[in-house]
Amino acid sequence: MALYLSSDAGEPAAGELSEINVVPFIDVMLVLLIIFMVAAPLATVDIKVDLPQVNPVAAPPRDTPPLTLSIRADGALFLQEEPVTLETLGAALETASGGDREERLFIHADQDLPYGQLMGVVERVRGAGFLRVAFVGLESAAP
Repeated sequence: MALYLSSDAGEPAAGELSEINVVPFIDVMLVLLIIFMVAAPLATVDIKVDLPQVNPVAAPPRDTPPLTLSIRADGALFLQEEPVTLETLGAALETASGGDREERLFIHADQDLPYGQLMGVVERVRGAGFLRVAFVGLESAAP
């Protein structure tokens, strides 16, 4: 609140001004604006991740079993439970998918499989034109 003084007789006049001082309000708003302008770009994530569906009820029923590639710890490959070699993997994928390279390939890999060997198989799959690859794991209880 502000009071005004009268200069007529030198005595202060009783009364209040009903003006609002907005300068501190503007200062606070400008500081908040700057904070949000700096923080907003930091909150965005530019990494594209193909996330799996979490609601299995919403998934449409499949007429055929999903396309799966299993890799054992010794490096043996199995496409739909049929043994394949790394050299024939591309042709076997083409045959199993019916030529549909947009079909998702689910990879079951043993946890003791070396990472480099797994990446070699994934590169063969990508080289065959199958870019939609998903890794399958077991759910575990939270510690």
